Amino acid sequence: MTTKLYDVILFDLGGVLIELAGVDTMLAWSPGADGHEGLWRRWLASPSVRRYESGGSSRDEFAADMVREFALPVPPTAFLSAFEVWPRAVFPGAAELLADLRTQHRLASVSNTNELHWQRFVDHFGIDRHFDANFPSYQVGRLKPDADYFEHVLATLGVAPGRTLFLDDNAVNVEGAAALGIHAVRVTGVDGARDALTELGVVGAR
Repeated sequence: MTTKLYDVILFDLGGVLIELAGVDTMLAWSPGADGHEGLWRRWLASPSVRRYESGGSSRDEFAADMVREFALPVPPTAFLSAFEVWPRAVFPGAAELLADLRTQHRLASVSNTNELHWQRFVDHFGIDRHFDANFPSYQVGRLKPDADYFEHVLATLGVAPGRTLFLDDNAVNVEGAAALGIHAVRVTGVDGARDALTELGVVGAR
């Protein structure tokens, strides 16, 4: 019998299980951004983003804040209309992968997100149903990659960091989780997640 390496597997949503369409739009609106990686680092550190995705502002306040902070060449209403549909679709194979994993592991989603996108995740995609627990940042009141976000997740689930696997497409979030002793791996998309899980021996090779 194979020994189970992890009790809980934590999944980021956008970029791992859900296709995001907004990065190229933001790069076009922010020509000074240093590519995808630079934009994500700026996004994660943005006071406007952090306030909104930790539940501290409304969608209209967020849109106005973003136009000011990023000097966007569009009005807040146009930004908000585009932002609402950044989560494009669930990647093919996501539901099947999660169903396979859930037979042996507890699963939780750990996403920096907001009430606008979470509503889309739930109402349009039904992604929440595939997890034993969900930790959308705007409800938790904390954000990745901050230690208190991950500490809240571990405490709520009652799991040790060393018995937890975390998959995320963002290096900053992976670094934050790893600093707490969580086994954190950077992956992109469902295929990347499956490849990492296969390499770790969590799932069998196809």
